[in-house]
Amino acid sequence: MPRPAPLSGFPELLPAQRVVEQHVLDSLRATFELHGFASVETRAVEPLSVLLRKGEIDKEVYVVRRLHADPDQGPAGAGDEDALALHFDLTVPFARYVVENAGHLAFPFRRYQVQKVWRGERPQEGRYREFVQADIDVVGQDVLAPHHDAEMARVMAAALARLPLPPVRLQVNNRKLIEGFYRGLGVGEGPGAEEDGGAGAVAAVMRAVDKLEKVGRDGVAAQLREAGLSEQQAAACLDLASTTAEDASVADRVAGLGVRHPLLEEGVAELVAVLEGTADLRSDRVRVVADLSVARGLDYYTGTVYETRMSGYESLGSICSGGRYDALASDGRHTYPGVGISLGVTRALAPLLARGALTASRPTPTAVVVAVVDEARRAASDAVAAALRARGVATEVSPSAAKLGRQIRYADRRSIPFVWFPGEDGDHEVKDIRSGEQVPADPATWSPPEQDLRPAVATSW
Repeated sequence: MPRPAPLSGFPELLPAQRVVEQHVLDSLRATFELHGFASVETRAVEPLSVLLRKGEIDKEVYVVRRLHADPDQGPAGAGDEDALALHFDLTVPFARYVVENAGHLAFPFRRYQVQKVWRGERPQEGRYREFVQADIDVVGQDVLAPHHDAEMARVMAAALARLPLPPVRLQVNNRKLIEGFYRGLGVGEGPGAEEDGGAGAVAAVMRAVDKLEKVGRDGVAAQLREAGLSEQQAAACLDLASTTAEDASVADRVAGLGVRHPLLEEGVAELVAVLEGTADLRSDRVRVVADLSVARGLDYYTGTVYETRMSGYESLGSICSGGRYDALASDGRHTYPGVGISLGVTRALAPLLARGALTASRPTPTAVVVAVVDEARRAASDAVAAALRARGVATEVSPSAAKLGRQIRYADRRSIPFVWFPGEDGDHEVKDIRSGEQVPADPATWSPPEQDLRPAVATSW
């Protein structure tokens, strides 16, 4: 059988890499639960019409079709509002979940969700077609207090600080601030503005500015002029996007640009509240910064927005994004506003693992291999392994009763640190194959050093 070719965009991790991923996921769950978030899981598929309702993501969606579907249906999902598709994020499915289960939830509802998602993107470093996301959200019924915007940043900053990642920069902005600034410039006041209140023109400017990191200042300026902005308007939009600050001084910097609008003032106040609510979090591991170039491309964001970049790996783009959404979910009687932030676990880890910047001390949880003197005495080795496992020591029994040297080499190839030698009269010994030290040991009391009990994660920074 020929060697199968890898499927681009669908990463599969080796055992040692999977150890790192599991360590990260366990840490995230612990942090989220420490802050009172409950775990939920939603189905992998949603109606295509639901997924396409918010944002320009139709080219990223994978449609699901049965192998023996009606041949008259045409291409999978074409013209079929009832077609199913794999979810491209966890926010839209969660909004549907809240509406369906509102009668069983206590609001504000705090949820975390760790699942795979699928996007039909062009595979490249940091962007995959199948990947793991870890989301946290707080959702209210009809109203949601603004202090939760700062809480999202606080919880994710605490989670990121515990992970084996490079230092991160959590960038915060506010869509009201951006839209208010654009409207204060007169964007959306031309012919046709009465049809949508200028929202289309404002959204087009947001999408153009959101590409600043990809196409640069000149590229965005050209797109803004194509959207109908004057040279002066385009320059002002870019001046806003270049504004950064780590404290409330961001309000003075925005005011210094000379634009006034009520929505702008509201957005500035909300942004300052987030910065002040996270001021005590700044450390050498995490910085929370106002960055007014952040807009986020999806249409459902209405207020605070977040993006996060790793120091030294800025080329990957944002690894952790989200924001406030006031109208994503509604059942006709109630609206469910929320705020959330999502960490792209695969997006952050896969490049670090591929570059060797993240490694595990061993590819298996096993800390001890119990040797087998001969097959007739395998039961004795099994008994030792059972005693060690009963006290939480990950143990396996040698697969064969080969010469002891070969059994030691078996452990060494798998980076298992200890080999246990059962004695005929209960005189057991255990050997640290790294140092060569061999000492008497009792399976009822012996444990490896704490640092050897589980595989450790090492970083290159």
